[in-house]
Amino acid sequence: MGRKIVIPGQFLSDDEKYAGMGTYVKNGKVYSLLYGILNDKNKLTVVPFSGKYIPSRRDLIIGTVILITPSNWIFEIGSPYDGLLHVSEYPRRVESSKMRSIMDVGDSAILRIKDVNTNMKVELTLRERGLGPINDGRIIEIMPMKVPRVIGHSGSMISMLTKETNCEIFIGQNGRIWIKGKDGDMDDLAKAIDLIVRESHVPGLTEKVFQFLENRRDVERELEPDGSLENELDAQTVDKNEEMPDETSRKIDMLLDTADD
Repeated sequence: MGRKIVIPGQFLSDDEKYAGMGTYVKNGKVYSLLYGILNDKNKLTVVPFSGKYIPSRRDLIIGTVILITPSNWIFEIGSPYDGLLHVSEYPRRVESSKMRSIMDVGDSAILRIKDVNTNMKVELTLRERGLGPINDGRIIEIMPMKVPRVIGHSGSMISMLTKETNCEIFIGQNGRIWIKGKDGDMDDLAKAIDLIVRESHVPGLTEKVFQFLENRRDVERELEPDGSLENELDAQTVDKNEEMPDETSRKIDMLLDTADD
């Protein structure tokens, strides 16, 4: 089928099993929920030209607590629809009186969307390895449509960013990115992500971002005090074939698995 522009309500398929992000099912048929580009790889998904994130089942996201009820944390997820995390979807038993001590209003977390019903009730879960509250690092926000560019083909961009900045990175499909590392490394990574977003249409972007990070390191080395340069180079040299930490590698795999669903 290839890629083409579709509009809300446009018929896409007779088989509801192909329904993906940006689509909806009615009477067993799949229709477009958005005005955007249709992608028919593995599943039918519609990438909007602009606008808010539209939640989809199995998406990995980053949300922020905006309200706590006796049995739910309510999350703002960068969407017109809030997400509900029931206490039963926390990895261990939680008493209502203890909910605020675990996650309070303003706290953020990495979550999985468990389900989205026809009324756009978004149910969340933390009952998977790698999910949970965010207690350190930084959160960067980009347009959700730019997420695939930051991940790159088969994870090429995010793998390069991880190695070249020595930072952990998690990219939520709602356009929120969590990064963790030394302050200077996180500064460089944030600038690299901004470059990706601004020039996402440019061919050879991965190499351009790599050169950008290399140039920044060169400047930092020149600013090092005399006598410390050699040690600094030894400490910052990254082996291209070096394996990433298991946790970082696993998070990248989670993103790629979701993209292929």
